[in-house]
Amino acid sequence: MRRFQYSFLALVLVIGLEPLTAAETVKKTRSGICHPPTSSYYDRTQKFQPYDSLGECLAGGGRLPKQLDASDSPTSSQENLDSYERSAFGHGWDDADGDCQDSRAEALITTSSTKVHFATEKRCRVISGRWVSPFTGNVIQNSRDIDIDHAVPLKWAWNRGANEWPPGKREKFANDLVNLWPVESSLNRIKGGSGAK
Repeated sequence: MRRFQYSFLALVLVIGLEPLTAAETVKKTRSGICHPPTSSYYDRTQKFQPYDSLGECLAGGGRLPKQLDASDSPTSSQENLDSYERSAFGHGWDDADGDCQDSRAEALITTSSTKVHFATEKRCRVISGRWVSPFTGNVIQNSRDIDIDHAVPLKWAWNRGANEWPPGKREKFANDLVNLWPVESSLNRIKGGSGAK
């Protein structure tokens, strides 16, 4: 399950985000740390497995170095990074196709392992189904107990280049079903804006 989670996150990184670094080699050490050119250890890392991008290195089982945080982002100033607000990614769940099922409902429908039940005959709001938490493996059947989590958190994406995207692209990213999964509400709130570790 954990390998699936990291592979999924890496896939979303590769698909959903602009390149995180210049087109220089990302160095993965034997300890599994992916050093992009912005890492303070990049020049000191002599023995490594090369990757063409940070997304590929993370998909290959790597992780970011602890010292690489938002302040090291090559794409933006610290002032711009500190200006993150959820509303920069739109105001809630979008119903892009106009079928009354917003992206929350569509995420619940596509990830339920059984047929979902709706609040009314209009089939807009999902009230029950069967979802398995990617974090704990617990089965959840009541949609009220579920938060729709962004596998790649919006703040994490903002700090790595999404702050420079046009508003429409950010809203599309926030509502992309590839980046949405149902989790227990309590766990999602603990996780917050943390990305892949």
